[in-house]
Amino acid sequence: MIASMTAFGRIEETTEFGHVVWDIRSVNHRYLDINLRLPEEMRMLENSVRQKIAGTIKRGKVDCTLRFDADAGAHTGISLNRNLAKKVIEAAHSLGESGADAGALNPIEIMRWPGVIEREPVDIDAVGTTLLALLDKALLRVKDTRETEGEKIQQMINGRCQEVAAIIARLQSDLPAIIEALRDKLNARIAELAIEVDPDRLEQEVVLQAQKMDVAEELDRLEAHIAEVRRALDAANPVGRRLDFLMQEMNREANTLGSKSADIKMTNTSVDLKVLIEQMREQIQNIE
Repeated sequence: MIASMTAFGRIEETTEFGHVVWDIRSVNHRYLDINLRLPEEMRMLENSVRQKIAGTIKRGKVDCTLRFDADAGAHTGISLNRNLAKKVIEAAHSLGESGADAGALNPIEIMRWPGVIEREPVDIDAVGTTLLALLDKALLRVKDTRETEGEKIQQMINGRCQEVAAIIARLQSDLPAIIEALRDKLNARIAELAIEVDPDRLEQEVVLQAQKMDVAEELDRLEAHIAEVRRALDAANPVGRRLDFLMQEMNREANTLGSKSADIKMTNTSVDLKVLIEQMREQIQNIE
């Protein structure tokens, strides 16, 4: 299934470590271009985030933003530095013995002394594991959106391919009549000029003009390109670049049809084909 390069995915959850928001946006691009915005304290996740994005998205410009509001009390305990507290108490008693009015010792005041209360550090590895797990959820939403949009594009391209095939078949069936109309046109012109022309010479001229108008190879190549487009649409791997190349080749064949045209039907066919090819090309620019 093909995937669109345009998508958006967002996941927002309050975890045991704090509030987490992942925003991922992707648009079309020739290659995979990843732009990350991570909080400074989470910069150690950058390589892992890039690897996860590259494992899901193969092509496109991706903007990925993490917002993390840590819970100050999440999974942090407190411990008492008893040695320091003892020294603070001893210092207070020493002041009292020296005659200073230290007043009654307040345990809360002692706990406020810098370093008496120690907080256990947050487990960075555990936080990183949680954040990356939520990133996987956001990427899954992006992937689903890209595939949903890709399915719509695939249906459109298949429809245009059917129209192109119908135009080719119609022109192939009209070619004998176009050649006959050319012969009639030459005869009418000769009649207007009131001159005698060798029938063999006239036939040679008709054959020469028919050779100049011969578009059998162009039509065969267009049919081959349509078949390849349909095969590419059913491929499992990214095919955006291949489809873009096929559109260039199809447009070249349509231009050749126009340059060989000596009949309004062929001219109109060339124009109709180019319109359909351009419609497909515009959508293919968004395919991964």
